[in-house]
Amino acid sequence: MKKILAILLCAMMLLSIAACNNGQNSTSPGTTENTDNENELSIETIKVGFVHISDPSDMGYTYNHDLGTKSMQAALGLTDDQIINKYNIDEGAATETALRELVEAGCNIIFATSFGFENYVLIVAEEYPDVEFCHASGYQAADSGLSNVHNYFVAIYEARYLAGIAAGLKTESNQLGYVAAFPFAEVISGYTAFYLGAKSVNPDVTMEVMYTNSWNDPSKEAQVTQALIQRGADVISQHSDSTAPATTSEANGVWQVGYNADMISAAPNASLVSARADWGIYVTYVVEQILKGEAIPIDWCKGYEDGAVYLSPLNEEIVAPGTKEAIEEAAAAILAGFHVFSGPLTGEGLDWDGNTIFLDLADGEYFPESQDQSAPSFNYIVEGITIIE
Repeated sequence: MKKILAILLCAMMLLSIAACNNGQNSTSPGTTENTDNENELSIETIKVGFVHISDPSDMGYTYNHDLGTKSMQAALGLTDDQIINKYNIDEGAATETALRELVEAGCNIIFATSFGFENYVLIVAEEYPDVEFCHASGYQAADSGLSNVHNYFVAIYEARYLAGIAAGLKTESNQLGYVAAFPFAEVISGYTAFYLGAKSVNPDVTMEVMYTNSWNDPSKEAQVTQALIQRGADVISQHSDSTAPATTSEANGVWQVGYNADMISAAPNASLVSARADWGIYVTYVVEQILKGEAIPIDWCKGYEDGAVYLSPLNEEIVAPGTKEAIEEAAAAILAGFHVFSGPLTGEGLDWDGNTIFLDLADGEYFPESQDQSAPSFNYIVEGITIIE
């Protein structure tokens, strides 16, 4: 009897030790090793950080991204102190400082939302492998060797194509103007899609593009808009963050197509429609993945079909007759598999090393924008678009 009791006691001790070891040595994404579970990640303890190049008052890119943050917060029920925003951070050493401050503040996941932040994300992420870093519009995550770095973007070119239809039907001079931030693929892809949308309903349309070399500079955006109007453009669009192109267009009696925000309130007699992104879809998804202890995709991109890009309401007071129907027809084609950058289409551009590259798509061929990576890669100037220095 004593021998049986001894065997039972030994077995119970072994099971107890095994249970303790399992609790101490197994960790999953988003949890920290603690036998009392004091630091276990949960909906009540997670902290989410954001680094933005401007602030929501720009009524542009940061404003739109911030709407996504608020959407995520409402969907998950996070408190204000669980979200930390770093606004007006320059694309330079200040980026690295902001990222480190968010880590020190206890953020479990950090979203860096501007293109020029990526190199600093890679530096800080390597030092903090337990923190997840998500970077918008970048392209280096897949080759970084860092499992905690992720790239994301949306197929905004699809919404720009649809918005271009409103411009192509409205123009009377058949000349469009485009206020562009930088000569990057992200910008070039966007304004090319806009032009192709306009051309799909108006084969005679042409477009001039001028760069501001800044994401958000209202004064420069107004100057460039004025210059494009003086050159003959009667519809202005933009890849820039402020409402200056909209208000300058209205002041000059021409029309405008916006980006990131519904700009009708800023220019009710000029703004036709805006191409927009719903960043809340990605931000909410990623935070949920972390809370479930599941992996985050290295690259993520969704488009019109998933509601990640869309158009603001048409300004029914001033859009051309038939605009709504033409956009609906094109949107149905996108949902059915139409590719924006379809042949026949030719163009010329530069690769990352500055070498000249050529595009020559035959009828039935297309450029697979954002299919292999989330960041836009269409980097060609096509016939009908002129860059004004």
